[in-house]
Formats: sequence, structure tokens, C-alpha cells
Amino acid sequence: MLKQFSHDLRLARRKAGLTQNDLAHLMATTDKEISALEHGRKIPSLPQICELSLIYGRSFESLFADLMEYGKKKLRHQMPSLSNDVRNHVGTINRSATLERVTRRMNDTRSPYERT
Repeated sequence: MLKQFSHDLRLARRKAGLTQNDLAHLMATTDKEISALEHGRKIPSLPQICELSLIYGRSFESLFADLMEYGKKKLRHQMPSLSNDVRNHVGTINRSATLERVTRRMNDTRSPYERT
């Protein structure tokens, strides 16, 4: 699924000198769960992302850049098939502006920290 991400995750654990059991204990999960994350069979949940960032002392972006690219790829695939047949009313007033911003974000290669 996410080969580079899972490879980076495994490398970060090894560089930290932790075993899968150590990491599983710290994250209150199982070594099977850690193995699934490190082999790309599972994407981490938001709480797991926060825990991994804290454990490895790395920013979300540096640790999960590959996941962000995966999200961009998925959105790029979905955007063209989004229906344009939407009735205009108060609840959809910001729709087109939001979709334009999403497209810009998907195409922006700068780090969020570089954006103004």
C-alpha cells in the first residue's frame, strides 16, 4: 500500500532502538498492529500518528509525508468525478471556493510551514 511510509516507519523505530513490542507497549496496542503499520497493510489512526510523532520526536509532516502524497493522489483521482449537478443554496455557497482551495493544496509542493 504505502511502501515508502512503512519503510520509514520501520527505520524510525530501529533508529530509536525500539522493538515492535516496545512500541506496541508504548502505544497500548499489539506487536501485530505495529507489524501491520510497518508492512503497509494498515494506515495509522490520528491518535497513532500523534503518538508516533511524539515517540520519534519528528514532525507530523516529516514522518508522514508519504501519507500526505497518498491523500493527494486519492483526492486527484476523486475530484474529476465529483458531480457538478449541485443545487445552489445557502448550504453550498462556499462549495466552488472550497474545491478550488483543495485543488491548490493538492498541487502545492511547499511544506505547510513555508506557506504564508
